[in-house]
Amino acid sequence: MTQALVWGLAAGVLFAAEDLPLPENLVADQVPPIAAALRADAGRYLEFRAAAFNGWHPVRRELLVVTRFAETPQLHQVRQPGGARRQLTFTDEPVAGAAYRPKVGDALVFLQDTGGGEFFQLHRHDVGTGRNTLLTDGRSRHGSPRWSRDGRSLAFTSTRRNGKDTDIWVMNPDQPGSERQVLAVNGGGFSIPDWSHDGTTLLLQESISINESRLHLLDLKTGQTRLLTPGGEKAAYSGGQFSRDDRTIYTATDRGSEYQRLVRLDRRTGAETVLTAGLRWDVSEFEVSPDGRLVAFVTNEDGAGVLHLMDTRSGRPVKIPALPLGVPSGLRWHENGRDLGFSFTSARSPADAWSLDVKSGHLTRWTESETGGLDTSGFVEPEIVRLKSFDGLGVSAFVYRPDPARFPGPRPVLVVIHGGPESQSRPVFLARNNYYLNELGVALVYPNVRGSSGYGKTFLTLDNGFKREDSVRDIGTVLDWIQGDARLDRARVGVMGGSYGGYMVLASLVHFGERLRCAVDIVGISNFLTFLKNTQDYRRDLRRVEYGDEREPQMAEFLARISPMAHAARIRRPLFVVQGRNDPRVPVTEAEQMVKAIRDQGGLAWYLMARDEGHGFAKKKNADHQFLSTIRFLQEHLLK
Repeated sequence: MTQALVWGLAAGVLFAAEDLPLPENLVADQVPPIAAALRADAGRYLEFRAAAFNGWHPVRRELLVVTRFAETPQLHQVRQPGGARRQLTFTDEPVAGAAYRPKVGDALVFLQDTGGGEFFQLHRHDVGTGRNTLLTDGRSRHGSPRWSRDGRSLAFTSTRRNGKDTDIWVMNPDQPGSERQVLAVNGGGFSIPDWSHDGTTLLLQESISINESRLHLLDLKTGQTRLLTPGGEKAAYSGGQFSRDDRTIYTATDRGSEYQRLVRLDRRTGAETVLTAGLRWDVSEFEVSPDGRLVAFVTNEDGAGVLHLMDTRSGRPVKIPALPLGVPSGLRWHENGRDLGFSFTSARSPADAWSLDVKSGHLTRWTESETGGLDTSGFVEPEIVRLKSFDGLGVSAFVYRPDPARFPGPRPVLVVIHGGPESQSRPVFLARNNYYLNELGVALVYPNVRGSSGYGKTFLTLDNGFKREDSVRDIGTVLDWIQGDARLDRARVGVMGGSYGGYMVLASLVHFGERLRCAVDIVGISNFLTFLKNTQDYRRDLRRVEYGDEREPQMAEFLARISPMAHAARIRRPLFVVQGRNDPRVPVTEAEQMVKAIRDQGGLAWYLMARDEGHGFAKKKNADHQFLSTIRFLQEHLLK
C-alpha cells in the first residue's frame, strides 16, 4: 500500500493513514485511493442497516424480514417484537423478497439474481432443513411469484419463451421441473397481483406505462383471459385483490380522477365503486383483511405516507393511531385478521418492521435496525419548499439543512435528483447521506420535478416525449431558489442522481454548468438512442412509452439532440460516474461513452465500475467504497 497524504484524528492523536485496498471486483479509473483515515471518520455511517417486512408466518405470530448482517441482504425470521433476527439464507447475492407457503409455513419461496443482472430465479427454502432448491431455469427473468391460497401451487412470470415477454407460468414448488406455461402474453409488463380463493383464477396486471395499465382475469381451467377493466379513457390500475367471496376485486385506479383511488370492481360486470372519493391524494397501496371486513391502505400526501383503515361494509374509516412523519409500505395482514404488518421509515429511523393490532389500536415496532451507534433521534427532518417553474407550474423540494450552530454561514448544497423518472423524493431515512449533513455541513435538496409520481396523473405526463427537457428546466428553478436563499452558498452547488436522475445530472451540467461546481452520475443515461438500443428486451417498449419511440425519425432526432453525449464539450465541471457492469436497465456502455467523451474534450471524469453489480451497488464492500469515494470527490470539488 502507498502512504496517503491524509491525517486523521483519533483520541486526540494525529496519525498517518494508509490507503484502503480496492475491492477486487471494482475498477477505479482516475478515482484517487481512499485513505484509511476517511474510512475511520465515516465508519459509523457505513453501518446503517434496515429491515424490510416481507410477511407473516401463516400460523404463528412471527414475521419475515430482509436485512443485512454481512455483505448482502438475506432472509431473517423474527419470532417476537424486539426478538433476535434469526438468519435463514446465507448466500453471496442479495435476496429480493420472499413469502411463506400459506396454511402451514413449512417452506418459503424467494427471488434472487446474480451480479445485479436482474435475471431473477425462484428458490424454495425448506424451513426444517434450511436447504435451498432452485425452481426455475437459471437463465430467464422470473418475477411476481404468487402462492395459491391452499399452498399447493405457485404462479409466476417468466421470459423463458423469447427473452422479452413476461408469460404466465404455474408450478408445484415441491416438484422442480413441474412448471408449465399457462398463458403466452405480448409485452414485458405483466404481473400477478392475486389468486382467487377457489384456486381457479389468476388476476393479471398488464402495465403499458405509468399512466396506462389493465387488469385481466385468467381462467386456469380453460386458459382463457377476460379484460376486467373498461376501455375508453386511458387509466392506470395498481394492484388487485379478490374479495373473500371472489365476486369483487379491490384495486387502485385514476380512472375518472387525477389521483389513484381505492375502488371495488364487480367481477361479472366490471362496474366500479369508488371507496375513497373524498381523498385528493394517491392511494399508493392497500391490503384487504383475510375475512374481508377491513381494508388497510396508504395515501401519499406530499410525499409522506399516511396509514388508513376502512370498514368494507360501511365504507367508514376506522380510527387508528397516527404514525410519525415518514413512509409505511408493504402492508400484509396476518391470517388472524388482527395484526397488520408493514415497513416504516422516517428521516430519523431506518426502515424497520412494525405491526398494528387493529382491535387494541396498539402499534408495535418489531425490529430496531442498527445505526452504527449514532443517535438518530436528532437527525435533520426536512422542510418542503414550493416553487413556480418557468411556465408557472408548481414544483416542490424537500430541504435538509445542517445544524447552524455547528455549521454557521451559507452552506454548500447538493441537489439529489430521483430516478424513474416516475419516482418521487420522500421523507425517508437518508442513511449514509446524513454524513454530508452532519459531518460536512452540506445542505441537501431533493426536488420533485414534473414527471414525479404522487401529484396526479397530469403532472406525471408533463415530461413525456418531446417535453423531456421541461423537467430539466425545473432543476433550473431549484437553482434559482438556492441563489435566493441567504442560508445557502450559491457558489458551491453540486448535483447527484441515479438512473434517470443520472441523466438529469448530466443534462444539468449541460444547461446550468456555470452555476454548478461538480456532479455525481450513478448508472445514468447519457444517450437516449443507445440506451433504448441496448437496454434489455423485456423493458424496451415500456421505456419507449415514457421517453419516446426512437423508430420515428422526428423523435430520434429529438432524443439525439437532447442527449448529454451530444454536448460533452459543454460539460466543464468535474464529474464522478458510477456504474455496474451487469446493469440490465442502463447498460455499462452509457457510462463508458460519457466518460470517454468528457475526457476527449479535456474534462475531468472519475469512473468507478463494479464487475459484480447491476443498477446500483448492492454489496457492502462495493457500496462502502462508492460512498467513501463520493465523500472524497465532494471534499475536493464542492467544499473547497
